[in-house]
Amino acid sequence: MYSILFGVIVPQGWLNDLPNTNAHKQFELAKNIATTTEKLGYTSIWTYDHFVPHYSYEPLETKPLFECYTLLSALASITNKVKLGQVVTCNSYRHPSLLAKMGATLDAISNGRLELGIGAGWYEEEYVAYGYQYPKDSERIERLDEALHIIKAMWTDVKASYSGKYYSIKEAICNPKPLQKPYPSIMVGGSGEKLLLRIAAKHANRYNHPFGTPEELKRKIEVLKEHCKSIGRDHKEIEKSVLIRVVVANSDKEIKQIVRKVKNKEESVEQYLYRNKDKMVIGTPEQVLADLNKYIQHEVTHFILHFMGIDSSKMLRLFASKVMKKI
Repeated sequence: MYSILFGVIVPQGWLNDLPNTNAHKQFELAKNIATTTEKLGYTSIWTYDHFVPHYSYEPLETKPLFECYTLLSALASITNKVKLGQVVTCNSYRHPSLLAKMGATLDAISNGRLELGIGAGWYEEEYVAYGYQYPKDSERIERLDEALHIIKAMWTDVKASYSGKYYSIKEAICNPKPLQKPYPSIMVGGSGEKLLLRIAAKHANRYNHPFGTPEELKRKIEVLKEHCKSIGRDHKEIEKSVLIRVVVANSDKEIKQIVRKVKNKEESVEQYLYRNKDKMVIGTPEQVLADLNKYIQHEVTHFILHFMGIDSSKMLRLFASKVMKKI
């Protein structure tokens, strides 16, 4: 029986969660949330692997967003216990051999705290803006499969070689190896049932579904079990997790005050709450606890929480004392 674990998204800029100050002060907020997360007993911190903020927060050219691995490396030096993960690394943005090297380095400097979250990528506008080709879904997922073969080989073999349709390496050396053996936990994230979940069945130590309802998680997990059965793997070897946005406060008045700071300018508080009623967990600690238990009933053991708000430290503390300790 798995324990229920909670991780936290560090303010990074993806969903309008950095203050309107200079970049160094924005980084100071990220540092504060990371250290507070650790002190409160959460088990991990996470960053998004994107280069520009979410498209719903225009104008994008005025919105800051810190790069995923650079930020995590900095946060590794000021924390001691929390795991360090990504939701999720876009496989297209780095050759898998380079990603393996980066991951091994981060695992070493953090004393064995890397969790590799990885997916096939989806943000087409970002691909185009940064000069990456955006192939069809099936090709991106095939590339992910090959990449995971390479990453695991780089992390375990003295010299790693691989020749595939999209990637190849020849006697590639990756030293130092990750401190975690045989290698850090690999979390495959995404929602595609036919192809992506089959990749998760093959490679993942954990499967993550982004922003899914309990009913959606139930469906994905059942499909994942079928893929595991087809390749002869015990689905119980794969932990299940969900990335979810959270607004938790002691009253409806406080909830609306928070929403006013994070919503689009064009929509009302009521419109925001209605639009996100199935995509977020919003409410008092008691309401949030009830909603999370619906996921737990469907075998979810890890929650990666994005607390919505410019300074989410108050929500971090409220959740830790009124929700996390009661699960």
